[in-house]
Amino acid sequence: MIRKLGISLSNWSMRYIPDPSIFAVVLTFIAFLLGIFVTKSTPMQMVLNWYKGLWELLTFSMQMALMVITASAVSNAPLIKRWISNLASKPKNSKQAAYLVALVSCVTAIIHWGLGLIVGALLAKEVAKSFRKRQIAFEYGLIGAAAYLGQMVWHGGPSASIGLLIATPGHFLEKVIGVIPMSKYMFNPMNIAVTIACIIFPPLFAYLIHPKEEEIRPIEEETAKFLDKDDVVITKQVIKNETIGDMLNNSKLINLLLGLLGMVYIIYHFATKGFSLDLNIVNTVFLFTGILLHGTVANYVTAVKEATSGVSGIIFQFPLYAGIMGMVRYSGLVDVLASAIVSISTPLTFYFWTFITSSIVNLFVPSGGGQWAVQGPIAMKSAAMINASFIKTALAVAYGNTWTNMFQPFWAIALLGITGLKARDIIGYSTAIMLLSGFIFILGVLFLPA
Repeated sequence: MIRKLGISLSNWSMRYIPDPSIFAVVLTFIAFLLGIFVTKSTPMQMVLNWYKGLWELLTFSMQMALMVITASAVSNAPLIKRWISNLASKPKNSKQAAYLVALVSCVTAIIHWGLGLIVGALLAKEVAKSFRKRQIAFEYGLIGAAAYLGQMVWHGGPSASIGLLIATPGHFLEKVIGVIPMSKYMFNPMNIAVTIACIIFPPLFAYLIHPKEEEIRPIEEETAKFLDKDDVVITKQVIKNETIGDMLNNSKLINLLLGLLGMVYIIYHFATKGFSLDLNIVNTVFLFTGILLHGTVANYVTAVKEATSGVSGIIFQFPLYAGIMGMVRYSGLVDVLASAIVSISTPLTFYFWTFITSSIVNLFVPSGGGQWAVQGPIAMKSAAMINASFIKTALAVAYGNTWTNMFQPFWAIALLGITGLKARDIIGYSTAIMLLSGFIFILGVLFLPA
């Protein structure tokens, strides 16, 4: 019954939900009108509030873009791709494959959400190719959905955009909540329990909802042709009569020295500051790890070019989110909305309503960082009014942001491009697993301390 519900929701989503960029535009107009009618601001004041916020997230936008690019580059390194290919040969049937892909996706996404997305997608594709060679029937849509599950569990780990942002000095809410170390965001009873549960249950659900063998759907001809294509392998091109420039581009020594330069600082950072994470150090770790794994600067530049298409949504949408943040904050709308949330909450239910609100907002703002720009000021103002924990409130927003990713295919774009699947192939299954997994987050925010 859950599987049928998921498929029905998938069909509705594919028919009626537009591109997430349109949601960012629509929310801009909604915030504009709310500011006029709720706070009595004039239209011109709202225009000025909008522009005041429009460019406030440029640094954050670049940091988020680099998180996608550097993780994708690491995932596409030859060493990682060989490991993925070897792992793909292990499952003996489609149910085992769904469980394995889900488990790998969830574990790697907790380490880094971008890594989990790309590694999961590559593993799903390699599993499909392996099964085709071995002539084993497999439910590719479910395996693709399993690869997407990491996007439901990542926001409690070290790449959590909300956690990293509030741990970064100078963040836009520092005057309200201060700088909160990443260790406090991650290592508290609620987040530890939720994270462990997210590793155990979603892969199990992927295994349990697998259709019977006779119900497995054959893959579409277009997808089959996609899988049969030779992979694009990023390797050094052999150039006759290499120029000095060519030799420098492909020099392993220069690449090694650059990689070691970055690693020296990374070691110094953790040796002197302990487990201190922010957006910059996470990007630094993945940037220089990728450079070392690819062997030459030329290879790494090629990997970066392959990854840049995945950040187009960030580049366009983040200024719009910043503009919404400006209208909400500078018009006084943040106080009105915060008061509304507090009015329906008790100290026990406040975090639950924050989670539910975040789950809904995520359907319109499918980015952890972008959503925090819009919802963060309201959530933190509400928490201050009801004397709630800033950390638990931030985590409630984070969990809501990730939970409904399974119904929102925005972050699946990169996965679909790698696997050759369509959104309608995976969203039904991922929605079913989302519904089954909801208790993890709801019980956590209701009953566990942070």
